[in-house]
Amino acid sequence: MALKVAIVGLPNVGKSTLFNALTQTAAAQAANYPFCTIEPNVGDVAVPEPRLESLAAIAGSKEIIPARINFVDVAGLVRGASKGEGLGNQFLATIRDTDAIAFVARCFEGGDVTHVEGRVDPIDDLEIIETELMLADLESLEKRVDNLTKRAKGGDKESAATQKLVELALTELRAGRPARRADVPKEEEKGWRMLQLLTSKPALYVCNVDEESAAAGNALSARVFERAREEGAEAVVISAKIESEIALLPTEERAEFLEAVGLEEPGLNRLIREAYKLLGLRTYFTAGPKEARAWTIDAGATAPQAAGVIHSDFEKGFIRAETIAFDDYLALKGEAGAREAGKLRAEGKSYVVKDGDVLNFLFSG
Repeated sequence: MALKVAIVGLPNVGKSTLFNALTQTAAAQAANYPFCTIEPNVGDVAVPEPRLESLAAIAGSKEIIPARINFVDVAGLVRGASKGEGLGNQFLATIRDTDAIAFVARCFEGGDVTHVEGRVDPIDDLEIIETELMLADLESLEKRVDNLTKRAKGGDKESAATQKLVELALTELRAGRPARRADVPKEEEKGWRMLQLLTSKPALYVCNVDEESAAAGNALSARVFERAREEGAEAVVISAKIESEIALLPTEERAEFLEAVGLEEPGLNRLIREAYKLLGLRTYFTAGPKEARAWTIDAGATAPQAAGVIHSDFEKGFIRAETIAFDDYLALKGEAGAREAGKLRAEGKSYVVKDGDVLNFLFSG
């Protein structure tokens, strides 16, 4: 699954520094002036998954292949971006092509970095960005209404269904709320996604704090967390500066550095996991001598759908899935022990795959 998360925020809030740390490269130029990111940078990032190493050790796997997410570093948006200010039009289109949005808010005072608005207020920053995305969605939908209405009146059922969804979105947007606040019937979710609304995408708030606040956050990040709670969204505290320093360290030195700054793990691990959770995703595993691999599926995916992530032929010719729960695989030292203990199950087409399942698919060619 080609999953993409946009890193979005005002100029100079730490987006590119965060992106550099995520990808452990200097691909995105981090500089103290607006629009330093001229083209959207895309980084392919592994999802932290400690269970994989345990599986590989038991299965004797030669290679470990984690699940992955693409993070897209979008140039800083400013007031008026929806009307083309700054580099607005170009980058709103980039955001539209992603699955979720990580809103980066500056939650540190002082320093050498100039704030484009001349003050530090993370809630105001978030509202500026959200407003521009809502305005862009409004403009996009209002251009479509008349045509959809004419087609619906002419008996076009597809247009009638789309018109209802457009009106549902417009109701939220005209009330000053993002489209993701709309109550969309489950059977309409596919059509809703096809509207490609910027503000219908799941949102994660990233509080970029100073180094001293990396472990517990600060008063500014607390305000962002409160906003997230009110919206039913998620938030995470990160010091982009610390994360960029960790990314440059040799692996063996990172634990000592983390302990020194009071962190149990890199903040980026939390960010990646939250992004993964935000998209409603689950992980299942395959393990053998060649490789131990994590596969990404939607929550609620059935065994044939999970098989289809590996190859469409696996889903088409699905017969059954040999299934072992991760804890059983670990405790019984692999497939042979699980089979002997009766913990290897044969599951059919209706089985809903659980997070951590170790699977082997049988299919007809």
